[in-house]
Amino acid sequence: MAAVCCNAQTTFTQHLTRHVAGEGQVTLHHDAEIEALVNGRSHATAHRGHVASHDSIAPDAETAATALEHGRRTKAIGYRIQVYAGGNNRSAKQEAQRMGSLVRSMFTDVPVYTNFISPRWVCRVGDFKTYEEANDLLKQMQETHRFNEASIVKTQIVVYK
Repeated sequence: MAAVCCNAQTTFTQHLTRHVAGEGQVTLHHDAEIEALVNGRSHATAHRGHVASHDSIAPDAETAATALEHGRRTKAIGYRIQVYAGGNNRSAKQEAQRMGSLVRSMFTDVPVYTNFISPRWVCRVGDFKTYEEANDLLKQMQETHRFNEASIVKTQIVVYK
């Protein structure tokens, strides 16, 4: 196979997914940030149709879409509210996802992160720069009597610029 990649109008990922008669078809499913990184484009011009919907270290698909709307994002040390920490089995994953859905339904403006952080599934909420900001939401959550075991954890957060 020739080592020809792409011209100025074609990105690398477009080149990979092009249809050529007699050859197999490649389908890519990835976050817009990956698209931008691979193709050397700014975050704002990245293809917005491929947002990952599976659990990973990144936030869920809704949170990723929100990040695109806010512009550039970076990471910093801050605080999140941990609403669930379970084991490393399928039922723990389902419970973490259930808790994430519950939080989303009650606090629609707060990002929810359901991840496997070895050795357990966790569900964390928010991106707070200060402990006080996190504590304000924690109090609201505890008033619902559905998140009695929630606690504030210091962790890496997403900060929008």
